[in-house]
Amino acid sequence: MIVDCAIYHHGRRTEGPEDLSDALELARAEGDAFIWIGLYEPTEQEFDLVTEEFRLHPLAVEDALKAHQRPKLEMFDDSLFVVLKPVAYEAESDVVTTGEVMVFIGDAFVVTVRHGECSPLAQVRRRLEEDPEMLRHGPTAVLYSIADAAVDHYLEVATELQTDLEKLEAEVFSPSGGGSRHTASKIYTFKRQILEFRRATGPLTVPLTRLSGSGTAGAPVPFVDEKAQPFFRDVNDHLARVNESVESLDRLVSDILSAHLAQMSVRQNDDMRKISAWAAMAAVPTMIAGIYGMNFDHMPELHWLWSYPAVILAMVALEFLLYHLFKRRGWL
Repeated sequence: MIVDCAIYHHGRRTEGPEDLSDALELARAEGDAFIWIGLYEPTEQEFDLVTEEFRLHPLAVEDALKAHQRPKLEMFDDSLFVVLKPVAYEAESDVVTTGEVMVFIGDAFVVTVRHGECSPLAQVRRRLEEDPEMLRHGPTAVLYSIADAAVDHYLEVATELQTDLEKLEAEVFSPSGGGSRHTASKIYTFKRQILEFRRATGPLTVPLTRLSGSGTAGAPVPFVDEKAQPFFRDVNDHLARVNESVESLDRLVSDILSAHLAQMSVRQNDDMRKISAWAAMAAVPTMIAGIYGMNFDHMPELHWLWSYPAVILAMVALEFLLYHLFKRRGWL
């Protein structure tokens, strides 16, 4: 459905005709104006009118309707198509959720399509409407503001993930928490969240590089003002910081998982040594009792007066000796 539709003239929102064709003609006729349409999970029928009026490419329209796209930038004859994936992190459940924002930019128009709940579009529109000087730069300002808001939130999510990873690290290396049966599952789940985050941030590097003029031979991108390249370069620098943080988080969580598995292996070895020590201590009296339980006739010890207390004393002495031997070697 259409969430918002407005014409911006000299950076200020103005009332225009309800018909999209008339609104677009008016924006183009005024020169320093453009129309911005925002849609939320539109159906094919709802998007048909927008597609026809703005001559959007059918392949880009298909991507906008079906969603589940990687961040990318595609150039067509009548429009520029950009896909971004905003991210939200629920600290209570330790879950990274991603949405999708598709941006169509053309001659005097911007069409934004949102999928999912995490999206900066409402805040971006409100902030731009409060800054006419920024908004008067037209569709380029809208694209820059959306990308900047998404990447800035990436930085916040990366910081929250770093904080939670430090807590998880402390739990793994604590004397009691590291041996929990759920620890490995928590580490693996955290690694999956980092992977989900990387899917949103990693592929965005190429589109921002092209928008910043650092792509193939620094070729300009159509429908984007070349004067905005330094601003996109700044966003790309922030994204590089995010990607470095994601790489660092991924390596650290892998190291934590390896350390946890090593801890579990060491503890299992300790347990096996303790079991072996107790089994060895139990074997001595069992062996002695087994020998004296064979009931042979020609066993002179059976008729000695002090044979029973002597055997018991020998058992106790051997057990005491074995206990101290294992204790000194750290087996008990």
